Amino acid sequence: MSKARPTTGADGRPLPILPPERDARVWARLVRVMFYTPGFMGLLLIKAGEPTSFGITVELLMLSSASAIVGGLFIASESTDKGADQSSKVGVWSGALVLELLCVVSFLCAIPSLFHELAHSRLVHDVAPGTAAVALGASELLPAVAILPFLLYQLAGFGTVHFVVPKAVNWVINLLILCLIIASYIAYREGDYGMEKGFAGTLVLIMAITVFYGVLKLRQMQAAFDANCPPKEPKEAK
Repeated sequence: MSKARPTTGADGRPLPILPPERDARVWARLVRVMFYTPGFMGLLLIKAGEPTSFGITVELLMLSSASAIVGGLFIASESTDKGADQSSKVGVWSGALVLELLCVVSFLCAIPSLFHELAHSRLVHDVAPGTAAVALGASELLPAVAILPFLLYQLAGFGTVHFVVPKAVNWVINLLILCLIIASYIAYREGDYGMEKGFAGTLVLIMAITVFYGVLKLRQMQAAFDANCPPKEPKEAK
């Protein structure tokens, strides 16, 4: 059983509520997954699709892949040993923010159009002569259902954003994620690639600003916690 963090500082004021301690090894494994998976799918889409129908899908996949490396840098900086400062103490949490918002959100935004491209590509699967193409219809949206458990992850308090912004702001951020992903996919299906890039670009900009704010906020919270944490009680002599 881990010891509970103190909730009241030496000055009698409430201490900042920091995210729980997390296993850096788990997040490091996720970095590998988020680096290889979107990158491979982006290359597959380039191989299978037509440039005019890419929209911003490949760019989102490459952003997801590249952001995983940045998230890994934050996670690798984690340290609570001697010489650790406020930045190193929030390394895993900061890396989690990068992975959650820049990697996962970009990947989720790319998934619906990625599946549509691969499902209708003549390079991925050959069609036998005389075979009629089968319309997938609404089932094309099945991969996009992954957005729902991600929203549950964020809004139920599992996500790191939950600890750096008020509850109402967290709801607004996640509703914007949902709305912009839907708007981007609708623009893609209508062939309005300019609007698709506009919606996806707005989504990425909001995520980047949130990550930037969140990392600095986590560092500030850790500094305030360390400065006001009550001294440890002396151990009883045996």
